[in-house]
Amino acid sequence: MRWSKSCIPTFKENPAEAEIPSHRLMLRAGLIRKLTSGVYTFLPLGLRVLRRIESIVREEMNAIGCQEMLMPVLHPVEIYEESRRLDSFGPELFKLRDGRDRLFALGPTHEEVITMIARDDMKSYRALPQCLYQILIKFRDEIRPRYGVVRAREFIMKDAYSFHRTEESLEETYRAMEGAYRRIIERCGLAYRMVEADSGYIGGNESHEFVVLAGNGESTILSCACGYAVNSERAAARERSGGRGAPRGEAYDRVSTPGAATVDEVARFLSVSPREIVKTLLYRTGDRTVAVLVPGDRDLNDIKLVGALGDPRIRFLEPAEIEAATGAPVGFAGPVGLPAGTAIYADHLVRDYASMIVGANERDAHLAGVVAGRDFTVERFEDFVWAREGDRCPRCGEPMEQSNGLEVGHIFKLGTKYSEAMAASFLDETGTSRHFIMGCYGFGISRMVAAAIEQRHDAEGIVWPAAIAPFPIVILPVNVHDELIRGAAERFERELADQGIEALLDDRDLGAGAKFKDADLIGVPLRLTIGKKLKDGMVELYDRASRHAEEIPVPEAAARIVQRIRS
Repeated sequence: MRWSKSCIPTFKENPAEAEIPSHRLMLRAGLIRKLTSGVYTFLPLGLRVLRRIESIVREEMNAIGCQEMLMPVLHPVEIYEESRRLDSFGPELFKLRDGRDRLFALGPTHEEVITMIARDDMKSYRALPQCLYQILIKFRDEIRPRYGVVRAREFIMKDAYSFHRTEESLEETYRAMEGAYRRIIERCGLAYRMVEADSGYIGGNESHEFVVLAGNGESTILSCACGYAVNSERAAARERSGGRGAPRGEAYDRVSTPGAATVDEVARFLSVSPREIVKTLLYRTGDRTVAVLVPGDRDLNDIKLVGALGDPRIRFLEPAEIEAATGAPVGFAGPVGLPAGTAIYADHLVRDYASMIVGANERDAHLAGVVAGRDFTVERFEDFVWAREGDRCPRCGEPMEQSNGLEVGHIFKLGTKYSEAMAASFLDETGTSRHFIMGCYGFGISRMVAAAIEQRHDAEGIVWPAAIAPFPIVILPVNVHDELIRGAAERFERELADQGIEALLDDRDLGAGAKFKDADLIGVPLRLTIGKKLKDGMVELYDRASRHAEEIPVPEAAARIVQRIRS
């Protein structure tokens, strides 16, 4: 392909809107262009990368016996009411009305649609197990789209669904899908971790994420040398054994804390560590108020809170509501003397407190020496806080390390969540009607492009892994007006094409420096430079990843390049 005839609009400046390297480089290298917030056009170079990833995904899905299909994007909203997921999606579900005023949704995922297919077409146990997949555009109305295609409102995903008679059959497919996902990422040339994860609104009782490691990734994972790894959304906070807080006394003391409302302000005023303070956070769920107690040096994990209380609509009390409930402004709430009917929940770490400092439910006052069980009653202990680096591994007890990455895949054991809700069943060997046991498996195709760039880039631009690069090699004649140089470049292009290798020939009438910069920016793995040394029978082959350049004789060049690309 000739660069002069291609749509590869590169530019030098860093776009102001780009927050992370992948977004910046996808724009600069001419892979994507923004249409509106969270919606991008994939230009030819970006589409080539997408297609290479799709090809790898298809090969691995087909290899484990999963069959490709294609489902509609436009969904009648009634199917989400039937599965009882309409509220779970909330504002992220794109909705529209047709000419007859019927409400539809743009598909964010396809559990409901595929369950309807199974309900109608898989009547007998003899049809099971089945695994079906598709590669399709998905839609989610992100409140704050960001990071380019990483957190977009329209994106390309592979989603697969499996149907089973038994849990053992589901486990077999789940592990086969795990292996396929591992091979996909490894074939794409990227480092990753598989981690335990929260199932979110998809549901199910077990799920794992596949996270491509990258410093700017929005996923935080905790991992241990023993091999255990978990997404921080799911990780439980486990500390070394040993209590928190001062030794308990006979009774608590009221202490004046004028103007000290935050944990840090109270800690400074009382000359204590934030670890000795317990925060009381007040929420409204249904028709009741819930107080959630967490250590002062920890942050509450909203995902865990929603899961523990089973209420996606739970909300933090407004300042006026807090003052009405406690008699004090924000920052002075505590578990002692809360109004009757207020349920008190606490994080497991609160068990470790010999005594604690809490709000006094009174302006400018706190209580010191408070003891759970003596001064107030905890209705439930749950895992409520974010885990962090240094917390103990649940397998071996050693400290865990924190790293970042981008989630590119997520596999779920759904059980009978959807088949029960949507009355999807089959007849077993005895003629008994049973609900399908299901699994679902998502892989972000467009997100994988960004993940590869996040992990593989440098100051000059993208450094594509060979398996997903838009071209394996760029042929760069330094002077297109020199007939000898131009002729050699075109000859190499033909020789490689005869071997089934499509090269990008930079035939633009630009200086060599500008061409070198663009070649580095778009990240093609190899660059064949044809310049002044051609008259001596030599050309230069440059490796983008290692930055190693070597001069090779012209007669050997094509064969050497083919060998490098196919090795």
